[in-house]
Amino acid sequence: MQPTRFRALVDAEGPFASVYVDDSHDTADAGKQAELRWRAITEELSAQGADEQLVDTVRAALEGAPPVVGRGGRAVVATRDGVQLDQRLIRPLETVTARLSRLPYLIPAVVHGVDDPPYLTVIVDHAGADVAVHHGSALRTLTFEGDRYPVHKASGAESAGYGDPQRTAEGARLKNVQEVADEVTAVYEDTDPEFVFVAGEVRSRADLLANLPKRVAERVIEVNAGARGSIDDEALAHDIDTHLRLRRVDVIDDAAQRFTAELQRGSGLATEGLAGVCAALREGAVETLLMGELGDATVVVGDSATMVAPNPDVLSELGAGQAVTVRADEALPFAAVSTDADLIGVDERLTPRDGVAAILRYAPRSSAS
Repeated sequence: MQPTRFRALVDAEGPFASVYVDDSHDTADAGKQAELRWRAITEELSAQGADEQLVDTVRAALEGAPPVVGRGGRAVVATRDGVQLDQRLIRPLETVTARLSRLPYLIPAVVHGVDDPPYLTVIVDHAGADVAVHHGSALRTLTFEGDRYPVHKASGAESAGYGDPQRTAEGARLKNVQEVADEVTAVYEDTDPEFVFVAGEVRSRADLLANLPKRVAERVIEVNAGARGSIDDEALAHDIDTHLRLRRVDVIDDAAQRFTAELQRGSGLATEGLAGVCAALREGAVETLLMGELGDATVVVGDSATMVAPNPDVLSELGAGQAVTVRADEALPFAAVSTDADLIGVDERLTPRDGVAAILRYAPRSSAS
């Protein structure tokens, strides 16, 4: 999905320690299990040639993060210069993975990582709204209060001599909602979120939605999590997380359908197999890299991250100055990140040749050699 998650790795200098570990804290002996996992990681990295400084950097990252609630995992990619990637995994891997290699190993982070698009949460009533801007691990909160009062009808003697209190309250309520809609729109324009989750009392949500511009309203998803001031935070978080996970499934399904359609159409905008994907990566033509089961397949890398080929002969024909053999499951995602291509891990819906395929921005000029 979003290549920006991995962009910092492009300029980092290896070797890279790539570690994927079960970080669950759902048993009484979670602390002991974590220590056993850490010993296994240390032994594995050391056996592959990691020095003490790099091992200590990984350990500091794993031990420094707060424990997850229930089941979960962690992804840490580090170099001697520090931690380059530290992300939560939606679900832990079945076994601990620890690699020391020339390039980072990113596939588990793509398949299991938290890939939250930027989104807003808006908790609204007829007096104002609480807005939160979510962008990766960053969170910014804002509160907007309308200037129009009262928003509730006065009762009994309180209303005597003050005209029609119901009309006054209705006018104040609608003006407050319009002001909130203007503020939410301004935040939307500033952050360009993929979703706007709106919670609060039903009528307040409806009035806000009616006052938002179409371009904003089209991205609104209403959430039933209580009223402003008494929001059920757990219910709100659960509904948002569920929607984001369903989005991930939809993204994979859409990519699989698009790839299949382009391949069958013979448009030149889809390719599969190591040879075809390497050719497309060399030209910067890959829009989305689709990764299945690559196994222990290898490719060769030349003078740059995108100079990849299925064998040394291809690089030789291209005049590359060097040819280093590396794992395909490391080199291909890294090349894709280097060209701002999206990364998607595919499931049984798609089984491309050699375990890899790509949707292309344009048809490459070179042959799939």
